[in-house]
Amino acid sequence: MIVGAGVVGIACAHYLAESGYTVVVIDQGRIGGGCSYGNSGHICPSHVLPLNEPGNLRAALLSLVNPRAPFRVKPQWCPELFRWFWEFARRCNHRHALAAGRVMRSILDASVREYEALFQTGGLEAGWQPLGLLYVLRSRRGMERFAALDAMLRDSFGVAATAIEGDELVEFDAALRPGLAGGFLYEGDAFLQPGALTANWAGCLKRRGVRFDESRCLLRVETADGKVARLVTDAGEETADHYVFALGAWSTQLASDLDCPIPVEPGKGYSVTTTRPSNCPRQALLFAEHRVAATPFEDGFRLGSMMEFAGFDASTPPRRIRQLVDSARHYLHEPVGERVLERWSGWRPMTWDSLPLIGRVPGLDNALLATGHHMLGMTMAPATGRLVAEIIGEKATHIDPAPFSPGRFS
Repeated sequence: MIVGAGVVGIACAHYLAESGYTVVVIDQGRIGGGCSYGNSGHICPSHVLPLNEPGNLRAALLSLVNPRAPFRVKPQWCPELFRWFWEFARRCNHRHALAAGRVMRSILDASVREYEALFQTGGLEAGWQPLGLLYVLRSRRGMERFAALDAMLRDSFGVAATAIEGDELVEFDAALRPGLAGGFLYEGDAFLQPGALTANWAGCLKRRGVRFDESRCLLRVETADGKVARLVTDAGEETADHYVFALGAWSTQLASDLDCPIPVEPGKGYSVTTTRPSNCPRQALLFAEHRVAATPFEDGFRLGSMMEFAGFDASTPPRRIRQLVDSARHYLHEPVGERVLERWSGWRPMTWDSLPLIGRVPGLDNALLATGHHMLGMTMAPATGRLVAEIIGEKATHIDPAPFSPGRFS
């Protein structure tokens, strides 16, 4: 029984079904909803560094007085959030960044290998484009700072980009405006259409016998004798041999039932999807100085960004969408297409050490968590699903599971 039908839950269902298990997936919403739907679709093995960077701590503090900051903490009284940021701040140092980065690289590289295998079989269609991710810098100062970051990634993790000078950018992608300082192309990255991935992957699993129940709310988890005994939902009780909880940003609501700390905070992001501009970028872009991502799809174009710690605020303020578009104007001849198809916001599951929780719940032999993938759930989903299946099947794991253990917060 898998609770959560986002991309991580779907990936878990895939690898468990491959291992011979009968699988049921339930979700309070729809298959592939939430952040699995509205994200930028970037598959980023280059994103090895955690969010715990000293610069991000400073940005969070400044955001308290700047409602337009792309990385923002909304002033609020929330003891859990205070604790989260205290633990986050303690890890904003170079030593933690290097240690977490080494762990991240293992799961990111493993996931890309899994994606390549999935798409090579020909049974899964999601607009997979292994064209790399281009970081575009507007200013010379931004170019110099990013060059230092790229050197650190190369020296510490073996992750290196190809530098592109400003006058070469327009030749590389004609959608970019002239006069930009330059860019860095991480050729090992890729992009896809997230909605197509989850819909088609779930469709393949349904044909293999996996059951998906949408609009089904989990009310509580009942435990007994060191195991989950049953799930109580709004449609009745469910029992299984094994339970995987992949609820994303909602996971913390299980902490009491599972008697396990789950320090996941919702980090709100936004996106706007339009028709394709007449001069559309040919590949995935990231405007580093404005923290905005741009992705061309076969049937549209998406801008996405922001990191707001504002609780489960479900609003999508027009000013945030305008901010995305205004930021993209600095880089693109046409920042959006002629017609807006969708304005979206959703919550990423953020842990204070920037590592996901994947593994058995302490004290419960038949329960696992698969959550906390922050901004990289789409990237890390396949390796997470495979790792969950290996742990349940008590098989040798393809990556070391210890750094992701939920027990590290107990």
